[in-house]
Amino acid sequence: MSEQNKTNVRRLFEEVWNKGHLQVTEELIAPTYTHHDSSTPDLGRGPEAQNKRVTLYRNAFPDIRFTIEDLITEGETVVARWSCRGTHKGELNGIAPTNRQFNITGVSIARFTNGKMFEGYVNWDALGLMQQLGVVPELGRAKAAAAAR
Repeated sequence: MSEQNKTNVRRLFEEVWNKGHLQVTEELIAPTYTHHDSSTPDLGRGPEAQNKRVTLYRNAFPDIRFTIEDLITEGETVVARWSCRGTHKGELNGIAPTNRQFNITGVSIARFTNGKMFEGYVNWDALGLMQQLGVVPELGRAKAAAAAR
C-alpha cells in the first residue's frame, strides 16, 4: 500500500495544489482528516477543509507551484520534502497583494488508513514567506536599521 500512498501524495501536490482540481480531494482525503499546521488557520476537517486551505493559497498565489524534492514512506506514513514558489496577486489573511514572488520550502507528513489520508502534519517556512512578501522585515535588515538609529 505504501507505493499507492506515495502516488496519492503526488496527486495531492500536482492535481490539487498545482492545478486546483479540488474534486480530487474526495478520492485522497478521509472525511475525518485532521490537519496540523500552526502557520495556517484551522479550517476544519475532511476534504472540504482541505479545499478551503487550497483555495485560500491559490487565490493569494494564482501561479503557486509545488515541487516534491523527496518522498519517503514508512508503513502507512509518507513524508514529502517540498519547495514552493509563486507570486502574491490576491489577499492572504488580510495581507493585500504585494505582487512579490516567493520561494519557500516545507515538509509534509501524511498518515494513511484504507488508502486515504486521515492526518497531516505540515511545517513550512511561513516566516520566509512573510519576509519575501515584505510584510516582516528580514532579521539582518532589521538589525542594520536599528543600529543606524
